[in-house]
Amino acid sequence: MHFNNLDWTIFIGYFVVILMICFYFTRRAGRSVQDFFLSGRKLPWYIAGTSMIATTFAADTPLAVTELVANNGLAGNWFWWNFILGTVLTVFFFSRLWRRAGIITDIEFIELRYTGKPAAFLRGFRALYLGIFVNCVIMAWVNLAMFKILRLTMGWDDMLLVVTLCMAIVTLYSAASGLWGAAVADVLHFTTAMIGCIVLAVLAVNLPEIGGIEGLKAKLSPETLRFLPSIGETAQETEVVGLLKLTLPALLAFVGLQWWASWYPGAEPGGGGYIAQRMMSAKDEKNSLFATLWFNIGHYCVRPWPWILVALVSLVLYPNLGVDEKADGFVLIMRDHLPGGLRGLLIAAFFAAYMSTIATQLNLGTSYLINDLYRRFIHKKAEQRHYVLASRITTVLMMAVALFITSLLETITGAWKFLIECGAGVGLVFLLRWFWWRVNAWSEIFALIAPFIAYSYIKFYTAIEFPISLYYIVSWTTVVWITGTLLTSPVPLEHLKAFYRRVHPGGIGWKKIAAECPEVKGDRGYWAMFWCWLASVTLIYGVLFGVGKIILKETAVGFGWLALAAVMVFVLYRILSKVGWEQAID
Repeated sequence: MHFNNLDWTIFIGYFVVILMICFYFTRRAGRSVQDFFLSGRKLPWYIAGTSMIATTFAADTPLAVTELVANNGLAGNWFWWNFILGTVLTVFFFSRLWRRAGIITDIEFIELRYTGKPAAFLRGFRALYLGIFVNCVIMAWVNLAMFKILRLTMGWDDMLLVVTLCMAIVTLYSAASGLWGAAVADVLHFTTAMIGCIVLAVLAVNLPEIGGIEGLKAKLSPETLRFLPSIGETAQETEVVGLLKLTLPALLAFVGLQWWASWYPGAEPGGGGYIAQRMMSAKDEKNSLFATLWFNIGHYCVRPWPWILVALVSLVLYPNLGVDEKADGFVLIMRDHLPGGLRGLLIAAFFAAYMSTIATQLNLGTSYLINDLYRRFIHKKAEQRHYVLASRITTVLMMAVALFITSLLETITGAWKFLIECGAGVGLVFLLRWFWWRVNAWSEIFALIAPFIAYSYIKFYTAIEFPISLYYIVSWTTVVWITGTLLTSPVPLEHLKAFYRRVHPGGIGWKKIAAECPEVKGDRGYWAMFWCWLASVTLIYGVLFGVGKIILKETAVGFGWLALAAVMVFVLYRILSKVGWEQAID
């Protein structure tokens, strides 16, 4: 792939703009820890929500979607489309609670909700586990994906040098401008990445070898273009090329268990990680809710179709790629079929996606280590400038750790499944801790340990495969943590009352505590929020399927789905108007 002068101008110009944003926000981010990690809690919903979308638009995500489509057709995307049910639940039931909590990180929530030595241990452990291990592993596989893109398109073979250069650029503006610079830059990242992928999709579909949408459809099997998976009688039937054929239990595991029971970065039940960070950085509860709603619409409805189209084209152009090379089809189309001038735009677009994810993971991981470990257990009473300086130094050190882990990894295959299985069953605790007073720190400790025990047993002593494994892991984890909860002491009453006065979650699970705090008005309108959740889920699936059907020239069906989505918009408007914002949301 040869870069001409226009390519280099676009490519270098993009980084100049990013660094200008960095320097602009450096002073503002240095005011306090809240400014560095939460943008001073002043982000409007459209910036906070777009930042969430941009963060999930990692360099590896289009490649992963390409692999899903190549191996299983369109229906392979149900591996992540099922998360819509859980992430929309966060919009109406949890986003306002995160903003109301007034904390800096989702890990800080542990000692807001619980108390005592178990809570302190859990907070410190999760700060280390998520801050170093999980965040650096995520950055490592994103680094690998970015290196693959640059190796295939630019011919750059020195992985350590390439990845170090990429991370150094991101670390510079992350350490200097904190979440202020990262969030504003994310708007540019998302815009650039979407434009680049749309341009690539249009060019790919209209290549002479493809002949437009009709030509693409003629060259692919009907099974490959199925939106819904077929139900097979046996697991062996899943091996049909271009067709995701599941047993009924496997399908139910996706849509009935995974979205609420499993922990996965960016789709945590009840919100967490960088999603919670953006919700807590919003101006107020209303902006927090709309930011999360926009994230769901953009994440599931706006982003996927350019990736999917390119993936389908890659099946036609590169039919002989091996099982481990399917994801390369996306990059090979960029390398082999882009005209001069657009090369720089597409590579800049992938750098945009890469930088957004790395910047967020650096900021988030640093927030855990500084706020929940260093500030909590090591240096408790320093000035704000000290913690900001420590945050900037930690950001650079975390980059070094991520580079080291990157040098050790050889493949990221199966990483998504591993995280989902090892977090199966934890999700129920993360949901109920907001709405049931009896949940304590031991509940989370048991729920974190139990899945690893079940996962290890299943992998070493049985032939059970994902997603059927979820039934066993979730059941085991649920029994363990509920039993552990009932056998250990509840959180002291005074601490529960303080939490209730601050967050006032409401609901029957807090009835006992609410009786002790008659002056506090708990949340109401949960039935209204349930119908809002159901309408929003239908809305998002309607837009997702409607746009896809129209793109594939199934116009009547597509507009039918969009009409259903329009009805759901009206339903949402009517419910919120009738119930009233104060009653339904505050």
